Amino acid sequence: MNNKKSPLKDKPLRNAGQSLDEEITRIIDEDATPYISASLTLILFAVFEWYRLYTHVSPSPWIFTIMALLFTEYSAYKIINIRSRLKNLRLGRDGEKAVGQYLESFRSANGIKVFHDIKGENFNIDHVVVSTKGIYIIETKTHSKPIKGKAEILFDGKKLLFNGADYGDRIMIQVKAENKWLSELIEELTARKFPIQPVIAFPGWFVKMTNTNDSGIWALNPRGLPSFLNNQQEVMSLEDVQLVSNHLSRYIRSLEA
Repeated sequence: MNNKKSPLKDKPLRNAGQSLDEEITRIIDEDATPYISASLTLILFAVFEWYRLYTHVSPSPWIFTIMALLFTEYSAYKIINIRSRLKNLRLGRDGEKAVGQYLESFRSANGIKVFHDIKGENFNIDHVVVSTKGIYIIETKTHSKPIKGKAEILFDGKKLLFNGADYGDRIMIQVKAENKWLSELIEELTARKFPIQPVIAFPGWFVKMTNTNDSGIWALNPRGLPSFLNNQQEVMSLEDVQLVSNHLSRYIRSLEA
């Protein structure tokens, strides 16, 4: 009879980049491993048949050799594509972790709560900061930058220009949808409505906002977040911060149960 239980009262909250870590593991386990295993199996059969040929034991290696070569070639093609997907996922994960670790330093400030990787339906919110300065939803976008030369993002409230390349409004649409979802969730959990400020963080890039009024979205290097926060008015009491944080904590843990 098992008369022991975990010493942890609550499940831990999610870590920064946890959804991407889970997706990386899924791709390796479900997508890449079968191709590698099948290729090795066919190669093993081919080697065995060649062994039979040289030992004069009724060999028939050609069919296995052809199968091994064809499937290995197909597997190599699939694995190259998988490696590209994993590279992008790892880049995004590392960016989320870097921003998450940076946000963790905010916890020492009075009344600030930080949450990572809040799962919605078929999406996740990278980070949420709850403080007396308000609630902030932070979407991390980690983009490769040139080895040399400038790495500059211009944001006019409608579109993002990466060293002059137009990325359109796809990221803004995503952030606005996440912002709406979180606002409705918090209202449902607390029976109160709180304003939420959407933020897009670009680690490693110089980000300049040329117009701050069009979209209501901040775009910045995460290291610029403290100065943005310090310039904001106090809009929530410590009791409000605790109320929202407690409900968010329970919601996140309920999904992990």
